[in-house]
Amino acid sequence: MPQRTDFARPARSLQPGGSADTGRAVARSASKAVETLRVLHSCRDWLPLTETWLFDEIRYLPEDVSSQVVCERLRNRAVFQAVPVTQLGGPALLAQKALRGLGLLGHLPAYGRVARDTQARILHSHFGDAAWRDSKLAAALDLLHVVTFYGLDVNLLPTQDPAWIERYGEVFGSAAAVLCEGPHMARRVTGLGCPPQKVHVHHLGVEVRGIPFSPRTLDAGAPLRVLVAASFLEKKGIPDAIRAVSRAARQVPIELTIAGDAIRSARSQAEKGRIEAALAGSGLGSRVRLLGLLPRGRLREEARSHHIFLAPSVTASDGDTEGGAPVTILEMMASGMPVVATTHCDIPELLGADLAGLLAPEHDIDALARSLLQLARAPERWPELGCAARARVEADFDVVTQGYRLGALYRDLLEGPR
Repeated sequence: MPQRTDFARPARSLQPGGSADTGRAVARSASKAVETLRVLHSCRDWLPLTETWLFDEIRYLPEDVSSQVVCERLRNRAVFQAVPVTQLGGPALLAQKALRGLGLLGHLPAYGRVARDTQARILHSHFGDAAWRDSKLAAALDLLHVVTFYGLDVNLLPTQDPAWIERYGEVFGSAAAVLCEGPHMARRVTGLGCPPQKVHVHHLGVEVRGIPFSPRTLDAGAPLRVLVAASFLEKKGIPDAIRAVSRAARQVPIELTIAGDAIRSARSQAEKGRIEAALAGSGLGSRVRLLGLLPRGRLREEARSHHIFLAPSVTASDGDTEGGAPVTILEMMASGMPVVATTHCDIPELLGADLAGLLAPEHDIDALARSLLQLARAPERWPELGCAARARVEADFDVVTQGYRLGALYRDLLEGPR
């Protein structure tokens, strides 16, 4: 069975915001007793605006872990300044690109230099495709190799190209640990051939203490304000969200806000066309607001004026999935907002048993609409749901606590047999 990285789990307060401070105190206490552990974090791009969760995962490691990111492409550096980054370039990068298809070691000189300069002991590869390249680097540099899968790498790549199954077999054979966001993804990874004893469920986290807790209320006669926030990708299920809101709007007044837009890929642009078609046929008209992609701070501000977050993720026609679950759901839960979502991948793991009643099967428009109507007709339940959601995030998805658990996992692996 997959293992959970619940090492020396810090005590938590039952009040909103308590667990973050407790986790930070425990992490600082632990850091005084051990020497600094130095970790290289490898990813192709540092960092798309849609991957702020990776930024948080690294910067909230405990103080006794020193991190250095190594990437090929540097993006949005002004936004993500709190983590030191080395961009690979010059002959090493050109050689690696030329040899990538053969799985050879074009990056070895550059990685070796960074590893020596930082005295790293661990190479943590983020995304499975990067891990395949990195597995030989880790062996050549005698670094313990930790791998995290996130979504596209779990389902889309092996579906599009079966060669990735063999490549992942190489990764699974040499990696010390393979991390997954939840039990669904863990089952998928073991199904791809990873030995179960190497698989660890490690939740992504959010900055709970930085998210104001405000249980939603509905003023008499006011419309229900529904928020959707996601990149325009088929797996996000945005056309389903539009149709569900349209059906619910036949019975109660509703306004829909969509914060998101297409990214550069052709499949995202195609999904934008499907979203525009769904909007044109929805009959919602001026009751829809389109905000485009918002930075995290702006999205949090916008969320405060909404009542329900809608996240109907689905398995895309090309096999792409969330893999785990959208981290945005956690941010909305932490704010006290009820969430309507689907049973896709690890979304049920986020909501837990107390909030599972608002989940619908994938592509079940009627079930999504029923959940929206259920909430619209019982606003007196919202504070209770909001408190349960906040408590759920504090218990198992606080970024400080999760950073401590990841640091503890690193040390546990180093102390075990290589």
